[in-house]
Amino acid sequence: MEFCYQARDLSGRIHQGQITAGSTDEAGRKLRQDGMYLLSLQAGRADRGAGHFALFQKKISRNEVIYFTNQLAVMVDAGVPLAVALDGLASQSENPTLKTMLTTIQQSVEAGEQLSSALGRFPRQFDRTYVNLVKASEAGGTLGEMLERIAVQSRAELETRQKVRGAMIYPAVMLAMCISVSVFLLTYVFPKLTPMFASRSLELPGPTLVLMSLSNALTHYWYWFVAGTVVLGGLIIWGRNKRWARSALDWIWLRLPILGPLLRKVVISRSLRTLATTINSGVPVLESIQLTAGVVKNVHYEKSWNDICEQVTAGRQIHEALEGNSLFPATLQQMVASGEATGKLGHVLNRVSDHFDHEVDNAIKSATSLIEPIMVFIMGGIIGTIALAMLLPIFKLSTHVG
Repeated sequence: MEFCYQARDLSGRIHQGQITAGSTDEAGRKLRQDGMYLLSLQAGRADRGAGHFALFQKKISRNEVIYFTNQLAVMVDAGVPLAVALDGLASQSENPTLKTMLTTIQQSVEAGEQLSSALGRFPRQFDRTYVNLVKASEAGGTLGEMLERIAVQSRAELETRQKVRGAMIYPAVMLAMCISVSVFLLTYVFPKLTPMFASRSLELPGPTLVLMSLSNALTHYWYWFVAGTVVLGGLIIWGRNKRWARSALDWIWLRLPILGPLLRKVVISRSLRTLATTINSGVPVLESIQLTAGVVKNVHYEKSWNDICEQVTAGRQIHEALEGNSLFPATLQQMVASGEATGKLGHVLNRVSDHFDHEVDNAIKSATSLIEPIMVFIMGGIIGTIALAMLLPIFKLSTHVG
């Protein structure tokens, strides 16, 4: 089996190439016997391109990263050497991609590299906040405690994200059903009734004429609708990495009637939790704010935190920088001011984040209870309108015949 590797020799030079071995463990042993310290190892030939492996490899889930973090915290607290703990977790992993990643991290640590530096090579699994928290704990000798704290925070964020997605599944399914039923009525049922209406020379009602035109367009020019859908999907994919497109989409999300307030609370809770964790871990305030700006998944909140960072750099306190910012509630400014005045900012931010987590749970329950009747009303209105447009000419025809 062919493996593509990246390794460092005793002088520190980086080498890339291919090696034949029966497994990743055997490939790692061969390279170590040659005096190499493995940095990365991927299955497949180099001439297939870098994207080949990334396309077909099994992804590492967020749950797996959280489980790894929690298990590593337990082993470090138990006094197990870091390299041994990483090697044990790698050998137990059933995901080959995770196994390769952990093996690479373990070999880097075994070669004398800091854990935070080794984790930083995998930004998709370990973001800047994760790496900086580990780095701060390495300096303070509290790695096990910090890893446990990261695992708890990551699990809380994952649960919140799953709750929000769960709240969105119901309206998405209802909308898909509504569109499917409407398309079926317009493309299958309506065309069967149209010849009957035309043969009777009836003066059709306005709603029926409109839907007949739409039915005719869907039946005879369906490829334009398909092309439009494909183009729209392509534009969405293309615009995902464009800041102006993300800004517009985030602006819309924040101002949706029911989901907007919910998403605001989710973003605020996550950002405050990150700020509290980094400050409590000894990370400087300015760097903590920068890390907070990096973890929020909303362009407008990211800009707000960057503005706050600039104002704090200029000498203002955080609560002063929050003043007048419409994205944050006024009560948050008051709580932050009290935390800064008493020197317990991290503790206060944790309490406020707990409050917003509770608010998120309540908002999800409220959103779910409100969305259900709204979607039923919308779905019933659309399908009822189509059904009424079909029945009106039939009633008129029966009256005419009578």
